[in-house]
Amino acid sequence: MTNPESAATPSACTATALRKASRRITQLYDDALAPSGLRSTQYAVLSELQRQGRHPPSLQELADALVMDRSALGHTLRPLERDGLVALQTDVDDGRRRQIVLTDEGLAKFAEARSLWAVAQRRFHRLFGAAEAQALRDTLLRIANDDRLSVLAALGE
Repeated sequence: MTNPESAATPSACTATALRKASRRITQLYDDALAPSGLRSTQYAVLSELQRQGRHPPSLQELADALVMDRSALGHTLRPLERDGLVALQTDVDDGRRRQIVLTDEGLAKFAEARSLWAVAQRRFHRLFGAAEAQALRDTLLRIANDDRLSVLAALGE
């Protein structure tokens, strides 16, 4: 049995609040993307690869861009590679370097999913407010890009 008073009192923990909000928003985008067969994490990978275009990233560069650790990224990439949406290729300039590239099938899947993603984006903006959504996005990206918050920086404290 939950205590009604404690249920009404919001958590003072930023991480808890962020996780709750993240799960809610992820559900919105995952539901919208479901017809494409992609989850929002997979869509984010395809989107980043499409954004980087003619400069395919290494696994570490892609992980850094998505603020993910390499093992989590590897887990997300496996089904995309299995389905032929991404491929690992050797860098022509440095044979030791492996790049992740968006295949033609991946580009087509991204285009299909982008219209579904846009539905979720518009819904979130309509429900939350376009200006509020932009302010939230700006704040979240500022946090995501702040190296002072990284695990390695925290170890130095």
